[in-house]
Amino acid sequence: MSDHHAKNHDYHLVDPSPWPILASIGALLMAIGAVVWMRSTAFHGGEGLFGLKGPGLFLAGFAAVVAVSYFWWRDVVREAHKGDHTPVVALHLRYGMIMFIASEVMFFVAWFWAYFDVSLFPGGTFTIDNVKDTVGMVDRQHLTGGVWPPVPGKTDGGFFKGTFDPWGLPMVNTLILLLSGTTVTWAHHALLEGNRKGLIAGLSLTVILGMLFTACQVFEYGHANFSFGGHIYGSAFFMATGFHGMHVLIGTIFLAVCLIRALRGHFSPQQHFGFEAAAWYWHFVDVVWLFLFACIYVWGAGHGGAAVH
Repeated sequence: MSDHHAKNHDYHLVDPSPWPILASIGALLMAIGAVVWMRSTAFHGGEGLFGLKGPGLFLAGFAAVVAVSYFWWRDVVREAHKGDHTPVVALHLRYGMIMFIASEVMFFVAWFWAYFDVSLFPGGTFTIDNVKDTVGMVDRQHLTGGVWPPVPGKTDGGFFKGTFDPWGLPMVNTLILLLSGTTVTWAHHALLEGNRKGLIAGLSLTVILGMLFTACQVFEYGHANFSFGGHIYGSAFFMATGFHGMHVLIGTIFLAVCLIRALRGHFSPQQHFGFEAAAWYWHFVDVVWLFLFACIYVWGAGHGGAAVH
């Protein structure tokens, strides 16, 4: 008698899993918590949900997303070890990672668009809805002085004294990320050649460089001569570079997990999509930083650049 349950195709039919719906719930709690948190900060009030205020909701959602991510990817690793990731499945996983990175590219396009919109037209006007739901025109002349970078001085709820010197710490961070791109490539080639020591050494250096970049950016933020709120330069700068910093942190964790898996002997020259996806993501982070450095730190510093120490 033939086995009706025998697998006679190259595709992987995933077992029923609770992780997608739980991840959606966690992400929804994060979004609601973030909105409630920001509104309570802006308007010195704001109500919570389920007895939790904004920070509590956000942290609960964040904890749920982290926990679900761990268990979900644990199951994916187990599927790979069982042989479910056939060449066809691996190809589709690569397609999925490519589309994910493409969506991340468009995410950063939005921040670059916002930055160039205000930097190229610092004296223009734009429409804004205020807290009373009335629409009015705001003259950027009051926010920037009609030039970019803005004229130094105090603003409503913030301050701007000058931009960063691009050839100081930002240049150091650029070199750190470029070096990390070479070390992760070294690790990848070592894996393809079956050199596990080279794989571990390259991954270890990449993780260390990623942590060093994050530490340097935290130090940089602490010595900025402009605030996040109260003026348009700080908002554009911190949103663009801050989200990139978040991606660096995520990429560092991604590579650290790959390092742990490499130490356990999980990867082989024939099957290593997890590491390959991490390497692609890290190269994407590198490229985005090059654009940030060139556009915001160098070009956006203005003539000569006002150094911030």
